[in-house]
Amino acid sequence: MIVLGFESSCDETGVAVVSAESGLLAHALYSQVEMHQAYGGVVPELASRDHVRRVLPLTRQALNDAGLTLDDVDAVAYTAGPGLAGALLVGASVAQAIAWARDLPSIAIHHLEGHLLSPLLATPRPEFPFVALLVSGGHTQLMRVDGVGRYELLGETLDDAAGEAFDKTAKLLGLGYPGGPALSRLAESGRADRFDLPRPKLHSPDLDFSFSGLKTAVLTRMKTLDPDDAQARADLAAATQDAIVSVLVAKAAKALEATGLKRLVVAGGVGANRLLRERLATHLARLRAQAFFPPLELCTDNGAMIAFAGALRLQAGLADPAERHTGFTVQPRWPLDAA
Repeated sequence: MIVLGFESSCDETGVAVVSAESGLLAHALYSQVEMHQAYGGVVPELASRDHVRRVLPLTRQALNDAGLTLDDVDAVAYTAGPGLAGALLVGASVAQAIAWARDLPSIAIHHLEGHLLSPLLATPRPEFPFVALLVSGGHTQLMRVDGVGRYELLGETLDDAAGEAFDKTAKLLGLGYPGGPALSRLAESGRADRFDLPRPKLHSPDLDFSFSGLKTAVLTRMKTLDPDDAQARADLAAATQDAIVSVLVAKAAKALEATGLKRLVVAGGVGANRLLRERLATHLARLRAQAFFPPLELCTDNGAMIAFAGALRLQAGLADPAERHTGFTVQPRWPLDAA
């Protein structure tokens, strides 16, 4: 079965073709990062307009790269939320139009479900059940995953997401957008032990996160620094990264211990962070556990994870290939355990 998938929840337009039997056949992706850099963040209206410009050329590219045409497609999947409403509507409307015109089933996919299942596209792939750490600019959650569509929320951020903490701290340090990768690069030349930053909820008995206080602490330290002291900025970047990663690793390990599971799946843009990957590998080895990541190119938003989630839902019987939808909706806010 061939599934065509669309992702347009924020500032990446992604289209991909997945075979339920063979995995990823091709994917095409366009990032709007350069366009949004001038504004220091994503401008929703500009994002929506750019999705409109890119989605059809990317669809043609993905199909051409896979050596297929629309005649070969058996189902269409699209991100229905959460995300920016206008951006979501672009991918959803194109996907639904293709499905209606070709008499195909359409499958609405939760954006985070796409992320947490994306490591199954890698080799080796994790077996169910596992704990998923979903960590990005908009989300930080720990989930127990017993199978496709079987998700239990273990903990989540009470305020800022981890990626948001990276981005906001980067902005305080005068770095460009997107801030997370820029901060990580600057941190490579810094000493994390120069600044003692808080690690909110590090020792709390629950599995929730909180990163807004860390951002405030960075702002307080910034006021004491010489603006021309480049080394101090690098040290503060390293200390910030160290604080965020320390909390993520500790909470992930605590989730594994609480569930008795030995497999951790890390998904979302922050999952590409090198320090996070290194710390998890070291810490989980002590627990005789293993971390799984999607391929680096699939850590950020992409159509491959959406097409793949659609294929898995069809295989699991959670989507009916005989059902046809004449209407659709998007959900800017959508809890994963309610999907």
